[in-house]
Amino acid sequence: MPTAAPLRVLFLNDTARNGGPGRSLHTILSYLDPAEVARIVLLPREDVIAELLRTSGCTEEIVIDPDLVENPFQPLFRAIERDDLDAPWRLRGPRLALNVARLGRLGVTLPKLVRDKRIDVIYCNGTTADFVGATVAVLTGVPAIWHVRYTSVPAASKAAHTWLSSRPEVARIVCVSHAAAALFPHAREKTVVINNAVDLSRFERGATPGCAKGLMLPPDAFVFGSMGRVLPRKGYPSMIRAAKILLDRATPEERARARFVVVGDTPADLPGDHLGECRALARELGLEEVFLFPGFTADVRPWVEDFDVVVLPSVYPDPLPRTVIEGMAYACPVIAFDVGGVGEMVRDGETGTLMGSDPSPEALADVMLSYLRDPARVKREGARGREAVVEAFDARHHARKIHAQIVAAAATRR
Repeated sequence: MPTAAPLRVLFLNDTARNGGPGRSLHTILSYLDPAEVARIVLLPREDVIAELLRTSGCTEEIVIDPDLVENPFQPLFRAIERDDLDAPWRLRGPRLALNVARLGRLGVTLPKLVRDKRIDVIYCNGTTADFVGATVAVLTGVPAIWHVRYTSVPAASKAAHTWLSSRPEVARIVCVSHAAAALFPHAREKTVVINNAVDLSRFERGATPGCAKGLMLPPDAFVFGSMGRVLPRKGYPSMIRAAKILLDRATPEERARARFVVVGDTPADLPGDHLGECRALARELGLEEVFLFPGFTADVRPWVEDFDVVVLPSVYPDPLPRTVIEGMAYACPVIAFDVGGVGEMVRDGETGTLMGSDPSPEALADVMLSYLRDPARVKREGARGREAVVEAFDARHHARKIHAQIVAAAATRR
């Protein structure tokens, strides 16, 4: 009996830089069966995500198309840098016009690519990818899937977002959390919540040797850690101020052990150097020796290996931050603010502590100090966190759910 050919899926990822969406896509691609899904990925340029996908061998083909513009003010022949955002309008204006034209050109080149490669489903991963992929779906009749990793859209694009998501060509809408799904009350029949996931074999204690204790940190350090993009909405100034309060309240022995780490940087395509601002605040409070900002790393696991407690102080509706899942996978209790989809992951009193949406640094310091003083609680909640990840955030189960959505979308093609 002949075997059915795999569905040919074009995955649009609208950024090439390191970040949660690209890494989540890597997890999906790694566990989709190539006998069932032929995985073709389109990226705007070569960078961290392209290298990650190539080295892991989780795609059949990678297509680079710089017309999938990452930022409206980026120069023509290179990725945007922070200085470009402050360039005079005599530079930004022509760049904006050119980039709008480049995006418009995708309306011709992408439909041709979809036809030439006999694509069955367009899988859109990212906000810009949703708009572009839906437009191509309307033009070609090839169904699209939106993978929604955001909880809001700019006011100027809300009408277009609602119209496109209502179109039958957008066959399925996969949301990372119920907070994200709240954007689609008009499309409930095709909206499903599928949380992010992690590769359990890669995110666990002992999978990667730590790089902090014995090198940058004392061997007996108790580490409060976080990782991700360093942006104002991530709330790291609250964590820095809480660290100062904690140390002022701690005993000499506790002060000698307590350390704080935030792994990540401020992306070059966003205004302001918030990482520099956070480092300056730590220096101002006299914390430069105990609060570390090692910057960007392509692999956070060596750092998370040495975390004792993960802190996520986001002060905006964070859709479903991977920081929480990866921290729990490493058997770390998680201290987080109850925003966005965070409450869908952290079980207060079981896998960590879920605080109000914007608690004071004093309140955060109290919670952090309570973990420093209670190693049994750290071990107990960390173990439950690992169990929760195995139960609900396993990449193998996640891939099967995504595959079901791809099959459902393909079935709607007319």
